[in-house]
Amino acid sequence: MRSIARAVLLALLLGLVPPGRAEPGTGHVRFFRLVDSRFDSFTASPPVDQQEWMRAHYWRMLAFVPYFDSRLAWFPEAWAFKDLYAVYPDSAMATEHPDWILRDGSGRALYIPYKCGGGRCPQYAGDVGSPAFRAQWIAEAVAGVAPGYPGIFVSDVTPLMRVSDGNKRPVRPIDPRTGGPMTQADWGRYVAEFCEQMRAALPGKEIVHDTLWYVDDADPSVQREIASADFLYFQRGFNDPRMRRGRGGFGFGRFLAHVDRLHGIGKGVVYESKARTTAQLEFNLAGYLLLDAGGDGVGSDRGGGPAGPARWWSAYDVALGDALGPRSAWRGVLRRDFANGMVLVNGVGASATTLALPGSFVDLRGRPRTAVTLAGARGAVLRKQ
Repeated sequence: MRSIARAVLLALLLGLVPPGRAEPGTGHVRFFRLVDSRFDSFTASPPVDQQEWMRAHYWRMLAFVPYFDSRLAWFPEAWAFKDLYAVYPDSAMATEHPDWILRDGSGRALYIPYKCGGGRCPQYAGDVGSPAFRAQWIAEAVAGVAPGYPGIFVSDVTPLMRVSDGNKRPVRPIDPRTGGPMTQADWGRYVAEFCEQMRAALPGKEIVHDTLWYVDDADPSVQREIASADFLYFQRGFNDPRMRRGRGGFGFGRFLAHVDRLHGIGKGVVYESKARTTAQLEFNLAGYLLLDAGGDGVGSDRGGGPAGPARWWSAYDVALGDALGPRSAWRGVLRRDFANGMVLVNGVGASATTLALPGSFVDLRGRPRTAVTLAGARGAVLRKQ
């Protein structure tokens, strides 16, 4: 009995067994679709059959207000987009409230380090510690979701200070409250306070944080930020190029452990894929199914529509049935069994391995398989024959 207890404890420490039981509804895809300007031709005035197709295939969309307001009539499950601390150079906010823009010691405006070039970036970095900035932001968010959006998608919710000059070089801004360089601890606290105020102002709304997975789970500011969200969105999901072998830093094991902790406190996770290949898409899909606690989502630009079956990756229609339990270690990989199939995941940095399957299965292309070979950072989604 003691050896069994030690084995279970070891599995938990290694991130192989998430806390709690597997929940029903874990063997299918809840697909998330980002709707940017490239998607306008499909949302501008879609015929009824295309509206129905999107409702049938998309669990949630990420939409921009007020453009999408009139589209809520045919797709009501859209999250309204808003960036946590972006101040756009051509906006009234930038003109009327230059004091809400973070600055360096010489008074130069600072930016969010995104798409910078020629000494400028498209978004100034707003002062997340300013009560006035927060109040204006929250008022805009409340008005933005009022037409009927079920929630809000907040981009750049980073507990790590990400502020730069116009050439994307990191800069510690001057904190208007202290007059000195802003500390990482104060930045994290300001973000946590902001998120808590947002939560209080949007009762009953789903709040999604576009955030980082390689954070310190023991940091009180990180814990407060996470507690104020319903979903955590990871921009590159299992395809994050920073991910490495192991449990430290950017380790694959650390990613799994972080997701387990999120599930343990009732949070959902959305795994966006920036895949370039079908193999990468399958790794992200297999990882999603491996970890899903019953309320997660998975997204991808590649294979995610929009026009219909011709541009839709049929693997996103997979139905494996309810999970029969959590994931477990199996022959050097991670495995999860479902009523109608199984998923296998070989972790980032792992050696390639060939596995004889425990039965007759078909892969996502419908091919019979009795064995699979998985390189590192690869997965297999298999249905029973």
